[in-house]
Amino acid sequence: MMNASEPSYREIKDQNGRIYRVGETPQQIMGYGRWVMILVPWIAMFLISTFEYGWGAAEHTLAHVYHWNIVDAFWNYTVYVIFEAGASYPTGWLREHGYLPVKRAMLIGGIMVLLAFYFLAHSQSLWVAYLGYAALGGLGAGMVYSSAINITSKWYPEKKGLRTGFVNGAYAYGSVPFIFMFSFYFHPSNFVTVLYLTGLILGGGIIIVSFFMKDPPKNWWPKDVDPLRWKDDRRNRALKANPPAVKQWTTKEMMGTWQVYVLWITFVLIAGVSLFGTGFNVPFAKHDHFGPFIAAASAGVLAIVNGGGRAFVGWVSDQVGRRNAMTIFFAMEGLVQFGVLASGLAHNEFFFIFFAFFAGLGGGALFPLFATITPDYYGEANNASNYGVVYSAKIVGGIYGGVASAAMISSFGYTGGYILAGILGLIAALLTLTLKQPHPVLAQQTLGAAEGETATQ
Repeated sequence: MMNASEPSYREIKDQNGRIYRVGETPQQIMGYGRWVMILVPWIAMFLISTFEYGWGAAEHTLAHVYHWNIVDAFWNYTVYVIFEAGASYPTGWLREHGYLPVKRAMLIGGIMVLLAFYFLAHSQSLWVAYLGYAALGGLGAGMVYSSAINITSKWYPEKKGLRTGFVNGAYAYGSVPFIFMFSFYFHPSNFVTVLYLTGLILGGGIIIVSFFMKDPPKNWWPKDVDPLRWKDDRRNRALKANPPAVKQWTTKEMMGTWQVYVLWITFVLIAGVSLFGTGFNVPFAKHDHFGPFIAAASAGVLAIVNGGGRAFVGWVSDQVGRRNAMTIFFAMEGLVQFGVLASGLAHNEFFFIFFAFFAGLGGGALFPLFATITPDYYGEANNASNYGVVYSAKIVGGIYGGVASAAMISSFGYTGGYILAGILGLIAALLTLTLKQPHPVLAQQTLGAAEGETATQ
């Protein structure tokens, strides 16, 4: 029985049986407006982005200090991506089942991030870097990412595209100050101090913001939005382009649909392309004798547009539909790989930055698009674990975008790496054309009709 002091609510069902919990305001649940669940996860994503987007700028100094070759160095990048992506599903599952509240997951992740940079500062052995920095930091960043990326769509189930894109964008452009610091002020003489400072800023900041994180109750819906009228409002262009999930799918139910496997394979391909560009644009620029400013600027432009463009990508997907947006941006990401390669080989600084701009936009698009199409297809209630399954595809993409590409470049040069990346991006775009929202109710009706016909024969 509900206490008198607890906020009252009622549960509404639509014609598909989907439940909406209506009546509680964000202030009643957590003491402040839901806009805080845009700001706080945005800060958290900002703080963890340097692991992924800053590595290409930091790698040269670390390789010099520790005597790593390019494959040694990019094993760190790959191990990080494996653990960061691998942490998403278990963190989400524990969160959805009540074992690991989002606040605690964020706090633990912040502590791991802080420690990771301490270990990187003392990585005379490669295994210290792989385990202490890449694996531990990957787990911590993954817990933070999983906690932050899903919470906005939980608090904004009726308008998640632009907001999720905005929060997600910080995961790229948050690295920009550190990209320039690693490019100009990160030297063998001061690398320990710089890494200590980086860990303190990133880890300490995450620990502070963790105390503001709170999930809404399952099936929560904003009090001032009628879920049935909203659902049937044909004037809502975003809704018309992206109809809401017909039910709240569990992860087990989701795994019984073919769409999740297409999403997973597509994520593998486009994540590999995006991570390849993120990791190798700076080394490629240095290899082609661009100055340190152009190298850093290309990475900075890629990160800024990669992140800042995600809100734009979210808005576009609201207008034209997630699937159509995927096709457009993934095809662009594939095509611009050839432009980056051609401008680099031609030593054309202007076009190198130009194509880095569009590589950033296309590479960043995958994260808000997958983060929004998953709840569009499977609902918000179990999105932390459902998206964790889809996001786990980044593990395989990270292997390609990191150490596998490093090995390929060592053997065949940058030309082969960029050509293959371009082809994979175009294949990913083609795969998106097969996607459509799963409809279990329609499937059950069809099955029932078939059984009825059989019974009358």
